[in-house]
Amino acid sequence: MRRNTILIGLLITAVLLPMWYVALHGEPPSEEIAIDESVTEQRPLEGFVDTPNKLSPSQVGVIVWVALFALVGVLAAVHQFMNRAVRPPDDAQTVADGGTVSLPWLDTETRWVVEYHDASDAIEGLVAMGGLTVLAIVFATLFTGEYLTLARTQYFGLYATGMFVSLALSTVAYYAWFMPHIEVAEIRGH
Repeated sequence: MRRNTILIGLLITAVLLPMWYVALHGEPPSEEIAIDESVTEQRPLEGFVDTPNKLSPSQVGVIVWVALFALVGVLAAVHQFMNRAVRPPDDAQTVADGGTVSLPWLDTETRWVVEYHDASDAIEGLVAMGGLTVLAIVFATLFTGEYLTLARTQYFGLYATGMFVSLALSTVAYYAWFMPHIEVAEIRGH
């Protein structure tokens, strides 16, 4: 593990531990209100994960910070994937400084293409895009079915998360496999 990663982990831990300590001493949990089972068979409070019925503001704050740190980690991982997994290695053939690539919207008197790697257009990218598109359609259908029927509504968040994550990953897959990598140099006056 790299030193910077360890330092970032220690910093996050140093921030979250006091917050979590305060959050543990928040409001006591409230009592669950159940639906009369003799009237209906719907169980909206049932789910595959036990969740608290009420959270204190400090507990919500800790959860939000953990979610934000997780989002930063996910964005960093996606960025590393896009730049390392499908881009050609450094010793691959590139067009550099006055090569055959002509991009008139980038080539000006003060800006020029330094490095250009064409899109890989690999079959893996097409399979990933197709699979993620099907997954987005499935989650959108489940979300709509949950909304339009008298089904339990506790899976709205799960279906919406699946739909948005599959759409986001299809954007990542498109960028990784079907966009060329262009590095541009520019003369800037400061």
